[in-house]
Amino acid sequence: MPLLAAFFSSLFGAAQAGPGERVDRPAPEVTGLNQDGREVRFAEVYARGPTVVFFYPKANTPGCTAQACSLRDAFAELQKQGVQVLGVSTDGTAAQQKFKTQHRLPYDLIADPDGKILAAFGVGKVLGLLPFASRQCFLIKSGRVVWHDASASTDTQADDIRRVLIEGQ
Repeated sequence: MPLLAAFFSSLFGAAQAGPGERVDRPAPEVTGLNQDGREVRFAEVYARGPTVVFFYPKANTPGCTAQACSLRDAFAELQKQGVQVLGVSTDGTAAQQKFKTQHRLPYDLIADPDGKILAAFGVGKVLGLLPFASRQCFLIKSGRVVWHDASASTDTQADDIRRVLIEGQ
């Protein structure tokens, strides 16, 4: 049983902050539905400015809530730098809407129940027969992924993004 508990803790609990890495590759131009059931074309979001795309396993779990709220709390500051934010998980639109409302998240949450967006970014895993997102974060500028954190933090996610933005100027 301790092994199973450790597995679920790694999925839904607090992750350690990782430094991420600088990369340079095209950003996936995918489309998904936001919490309101409206289509979001990622390429259109990228065109508005630097974009943070973060992936989380499950809405309203402790680690995912900490990650989303970290970005919520820094959102005004990030917006001053022109940064857009998108959160993605395999939760459906209703779960995304509840998560957004409950935690007053000021950015779109994208529902990806079939894992197509996860696959495009290379962050999908399979638990049984169902896809789920591993906690990861990307910074996209001018349609290119410029930073990737494969072990994205939870409560310090925004700090990691701010650090990368400062270093990249």
